[in-house]
Amino acid sequence: MAETDTRTLDAAGATLRYDVRPGTGTDDRPLLLIGSPMDATGFTTLASHFADRTVVTYDPRGVGRSERTDGAAETLPDEHADDLALLIEALGSGPVDLFASSGGAVNALALVARRGELVHTLVAHEPPTAQLVPDREAALGACADVHATYLREGWGPAMAKFLALTSRKGPFPANWAEEPAPSPAAFGLPTEDDGSRDDPLLGQNIRGCTSYRPDLAALRAAPTRIVVAAGKESEGELAARAAAAVAEGLGTPLTVFPSHHGGFLGGEFGQHGAPTEFAEALRAVLDEGRG
Repeated sequence: MAETDTRTLDAAGATLRYDVRPGTGTDDRPLLLIGSPMDATGFTTLASHFADRTVVTYDPRGVGRSERTDGAAETLPDEHADDLALLIEALGSGPVDLFASSGGAVNALALVARRGELVHTLVAHEPPTAQLVPDREAALGACADVHATYLREGWGPAMAKFLALTSRKGPFPANWAEEPAPSPAAFGLPTEDDGSRDDPLLGQNIRGCTSYRPDLAALRAAPTRIVVAAGKESEGELAARAAAAVAEGLGTPLTVFPSHHGGFLGGEFGQHGAPTEFAEALRAVLDEGRG
């Protein structure tokens, strides 16, 4: 098996690094796996299930090996979409198949809305675009409160709120910020503020990602085959509810994948999903779009 080839790409305001794993099969269409703010290491297990295909992973700007050079404190999905367009063009292999999860799915929707010719099939897994859920204002307010908590109190208290936000089943109340804050210690998180404010999730991406409104008309008109998916165990959570809203807006059924929001994880970051079953479901969806 050929070794992974790590490459560098200069983008506006950032230096991106991405990995190309050559496949052993005959399919010459690359499979690009993306998250946000998760870096390429989060797809190690999932990539191993597609050894027959060339698999590409990358670190989004400001994450892992991809340094920001513009000093910006926050990033918008359109910026990530520009990065993805550069990356796909640099591959020189024509349209890719794209599996995108969480914030990566939001960024992929932004990409396809503007550059659909670059993507053959997009599987958008649980894009947390709070703009489309019925409780939009309350959900956006909760996300903004997590960001404000991070700036005010630091990583531990903000991450505790983030975990409470992402695991909540059902709509958010308008008075979310007034509810008793969860204890960081209850999640095994630090209670002391170390003074840093460079976390890519809580600082850089959370507001831009969750407040992004997908251009449904542009997505419907794109040449890309779009499959919107959510985990079976995620029902009722914000990202799954948002996925259902995107699918409804596109006039397509929501595809149910095994496990939860991180269903493809096989121990990365200490988290486990059902990666074998998840990979089988992803392969079946991609195979349906072959041709």
